[in-house]
Amino acid sequence: MKLGRNDMCWCGSGKKYKSCHMAMDEKIRMFQEKGHIVPNHSMLKTPEQIEKIKESAKINIAVLDYVAENIHAGMTTQEIDDLVSKKTAEMGGIPAPLGFEGFPKSVCTSINEQVCHGIPSEKDVLKDGDIINVDVSTIYHGYYSDSSRMFCIGTVSSEKKKLVDVVKECVYLGLEEVKPWGFLGDIAQVINDHAKANGYSVVREIGGHGVGLEFHEDPWVSYTTTRGTEMLLVPGMMFTIEPMVNMGTAEIYVDNKNDWTIYTADGKPSAQWEIQVLVTETGYEIIAY
Repeated sequence: MKLGRNDMCWCGSGKKYKSCHMAMDEKIRMFQEKGHIVPNHSMLKTPEQIEKIKESAKINIAVLDYVAENIHAGMTTQEIDDLVSKKTAEMGGIPAPLGFEGFPKSVCTSINEQVCHGIPSEKDVLKDGDIINVDVSTIYHGYYSDSSRMFCIGTVSSEKKKLVDVVKECVYLGLEEVKPWGFLGDIAQVINDHAKANGYSVVREIGGHGVGLEFHEDPWVSYTTTRGTEMLLVPGMMFTIEPMVNMGTAEIYVDNKNDWTIYTADGKPSAQWEIQVLVTETGYEIIAY
């Protein structure tokens, strides 16, 4: 339903539409008329929602900090899952992965050539020289947060260390492209360019996603598209930046035994960092890291 100038704004602020979101909606409409993909109102978080999502993110960050303090060679990935379960519960949260579309654990632990969605197990023991992504997601009072970090176990090879460092650089180069009235493709272009410049490839089939009111929301975020394409960035949008970068080819496959864990097709290492980001009036705000 089209709002009149003096109607209450759709965002729930209690202000009249003309003095709240009318100018922004008109700008969005202008981009849409030019053929760009634009977000709908349901994708724009309100100030009240943002504050509640930030409370969830505090737990997510604390859990990853706790993992960082305790991760070591000789521990199993099941022990990492135990750490995540314990810390999340202590802080009043719920691990979002547990039971999500049948996922059996509280966290994803992806080692070396595992690209993502690694399932914690008593059989998987961290060894000196491994790299591992620990992907934590939290529900707190119905609001979601999501971020992941890479960990180098003991002394890793210079090749693996460079991969881990370059992927983190990719994330923060992408972050600098988060600004209102830009495009998701701007983020993708700079990430893909930096990865390729270092001899790596970016996974095409898996990307980032909206998050906050649900675990996975629109938009889907690619890291292989080009500047000026994909969805328009508008204040209030919240999504993850989480490129998965392979040392070898971009080809991947899914473990046919568990239907979750994704591997590089050539067996070479993969790395991923993930941050949760809010588009603001002036640029961005990191919500979880």
